[in-house]
Amino acid sequence: MNHTPTFATLLADEIRTSVLFNLAQDLGVPSNKLFADGVGCISLHTLLARDVTASLIEPEKDITANLITKEDCVFVGKEWVEQTFKAVSQDVAIDWHVKDGDKCTSGDLIATFSGNARAILIAERTAMNFAQTLSATATTVAYFVNLMGESKTRLLDTRKTLPGMRYGQKYAVTLGGGVNHRVGLYDRFLIKENHIMACGSIAAAVDKAKSLNQDILVEVEVESLDELTQAINAGVDIVMLDNFDIAQIEAAVALNNGAVKLEVSGNVDETTLAQLAQTNVDFISSGAITKHVKAVDLSLRVQL
Repeated sequence: MNHTPTFATLLADEIRTSVLFNLAQDLGVPSNKLFADGVGCISLHTLLARDVTASLIEPEKDITANLITKEDCVFVGKEWVEQTFKAVSQDVAIDWHVKDGDKCTSGDLIATFSGNARAILIAERTAMNFAQTLSATATTVAYFVNLMGESKTRLLDTRKTLPGMRYGQKYAVTLGGGVNHRVGLYDRFLIKENHIMACGSIAAAVDKAKSLNQDILVEVEVESLDELTQAINAGVDIVMLDNFDIAQIEAAVALNNGAVKLEVSGNVDETTLAQLAQTNVDFISSGAITKHVKAVDLSLRVQL
């Protein structure tokens, strides 16, 4: 029986732990001393005093601040922002003007924050770090998907994600129009060259996979048309064509003739994507959409 938590559960845990960890870094305290089960282990008064610059502001002063985007983007990060501010103070009110997955134009108002000035300024950078990175991921994916045009091919992510943001980035990928590949090492067999060599053959590796778990997909990475034939005959679900050129991909599509799903991997960037999509493979996977992202420019401005 599979006891792996759902993606939603894993994502919620990642948000909670990453918010606390990153806030603790900013405040110079151990993350396990910051909060336990949502209850502060350090008093709010002590916590607010950790920001030496914010301590210049009167403790009871309230402000209103606007979060805006300074460039076009697909916004993602609402839950991260909310949890960051709530971790610092339950009394900061957030009025959202967009939701995750919305396409925003430079200058658009994302959210308005009202409450204690020190709390807002403490939470500001941690919250924006999450939002700018997740929005960058979704924005990059949307850009890549647009380059693929009307092709039936779907864009896949990989495990080449930023440390500590695996589930968040995969969530952002879906909001940008992409599709999640395997989330980790536990939810799909991905049989590569070294697995094949250790098992003796593609057929032996696939047979062993099916005997161990019939409930998850079996994918095999191949480096030639001969290996593709072996994988098809072994009854895999998906074949990854590793570093095939366009002519080889077209030959693989013809040979496969719809028998299994085909995924293209390797040398995928904005200059090759459109041509790869025209080969009618089922999937193109790219690590660039999660590891080569450029943070979206967001700004928090206090209203005077």
